Amino acid sequence: MSFCDTCVVRNSAICAALDASEIGALSTIGRRRTLQPGQSLLWEGEDSILVANVIEGLLKLSTGTEDGREQIVGVVYPSDFIGRPFGSTTAHSVTALTEAKVCVFSRADFDAFAHSHPKLEHKLLERTLAELDRTRRWMLLLGRKNASERIASFLLEIAERMMPQGCGHVPATQQQQFELPFSRQQIADVLGLTIETVSRQLTKLKAEGIIDLPSRRAVVILDPETLLERAG
Repeated sequence: MSFCDTCVVRNSAICAALDASEIGALSTIGRRRTLQPGQSLLWEGEDSILVANVIEGLLKLSTGTEDGREQIVGVVYPSDFIGRPFGSTTAHSVTALTEAKVCVFSRADFDAFAHSHPKLEHKLLERTLAELDRTRRWMLLLGRKNASERIASFLLEIAERMMPQGCGHVPATQQQQFELPFSRQQIADVLGLTIETVSRQLTKLKAEGIIDLPSRRAVVILDPETLLERAG
């Protein structure tokens, strides 16, 4: 039995398009790797030598600014694909936010495999278009929404993406609980706000009974419908 047979994201990752024999062939060129929080898998601007499927955990995509600061530009969740197939350089650094398990492939080996398996190439295209849609929504969030709407949108996206695989969409009336993968300063950087504004908005949502904050990182969405309204 290959590690693909017991993979918890087998039916939602890009390899879901492959049949059993193709999965077996793919498993021969991949390997499992565990990353500790703060450990990087890819570095911005370096040669694109690896691609990977995320099995467990959360990772961040980041880029460096001219003055040496880090700007977080995205979060990678279980079943997401990371790296740049068919590309020469890596666009963003990829670093674990939590302990993360990934299935890693040499980009050259993966590119050759994808070329001979059109269903996998098609799945990659679908993922690319979905990522483009998310990027456009993020541009709207940063460009048009106020601080309250940004925080609400951010919490809803985190809750949706951190749902266990195979659960589908959680009903709007169902409470959800999760651990934030970011510090409040990182949330502020991601959303283009100050840390004081982030803390003030979270405290306001808690005071209004829309969310609860049992600890520094834990969030419970008590009233999803109202939070959705706040997101605009």
